[in-house]
Amino acid sequence: MSETALSAPVCVIGANGRSGAALCRALIAEKVQVIAVVRSAGQLAPDLASSCKAVRIAELTDPVALPIALEGASVVVNTAHARHIPEILAATRAPVVALGSTRKFTKWPDDHGQGVLAGEAALREDGRPSFILHPTMIYGAQGEDNVQRLALLLERLPIVPLPGGGRSLVQPIHQADVTRALLAAIHLLIKGDVAAPESIVIAGADAVPYRTFVRMVLMFSGLGGRPIISLPGWLLIAASRITKHIPGLPRIAPEEVRRLLEDKNFDTTPMQRRLGVHPTSLTAGLQHLLATPQNGTETKA
Repeated sequence: MSETALSAPVCVIGANGRSGAALCRALIAEKVQVIAVVRSAGQLAPDLASSCKAVRIAELTDPVALPIALEGASVVVNTAHARHIPEILAATRAPVVALGSTRKFTKWPDDHGQGVLAGEAALREDGRPSFILHPTMIYGAQGEDNVQRLALLLERLPIVPLPGGGRSLVQPIHQADVTRALLAAIHLLIKGDVAAPESIVIAGADAVPYRTFVRMVLMFSGLGGRPIISLPGWLLIAASRITKHIPGLPRIAPEEVRRLLEDKNFDTTPMQRRLGVHPTSLTAGLQHLLATPQNGTETKA
């Protein structure tokens, strides 16, 4: 990071979340001053509370507190939901890096995906140098629950029922690659190499059928094999509404089942060329994750 970057802090909104905390730690490791913006000081990890330049409290919907929280930032990074981008743009003139989601491409629009689209539209309309990065499913964060929750569920199931036999493609991205992409976007903005809003999908190196993903999780978790059976999506959606009431089973929302019926595979060339991030292979990422004890849970992308 350049001397210019070192002279002005980076504000990280959502520093208590998984992607936000990982980014804060990476910036601090680069000797960059970090202002953590959270809804409550008690939510921030102790190491970040002691190593950030400042911890500022603000609701993203508060038009008075938010500008104060973002004051003096060289770059504002939003790792909270992209629906809050309009409020952030109104609160600062600093360039913005935001996390969106590939949920914006779903065939079944929901509040999450619509919020991402609205945030991206606000960035385009504003026109300032900025990035919105759209990750696929994120795994590998400290305390993640995308893969860990799946492993827990698989441990309890003698067979694995998947909609459509699990043939739809998934392309998970490792948290380390998300962090590197955010860092690259910050660097580009500080260097003045961005002229207008840019939207980039960030995804893992490998797109595989979900049934293959399940088998990889089984293998690297040491759970052995499980028969995979194909069931209609409507039946599994109905079952998900029942199993959420069964103690000991991870909750699977109906919309999660539905999204297993659509392919989620993306070209990573823009990510590699513009951000210089070459994503981790799924094999390497899962091997490392499932060989490492995890705690807590993670947000789904």
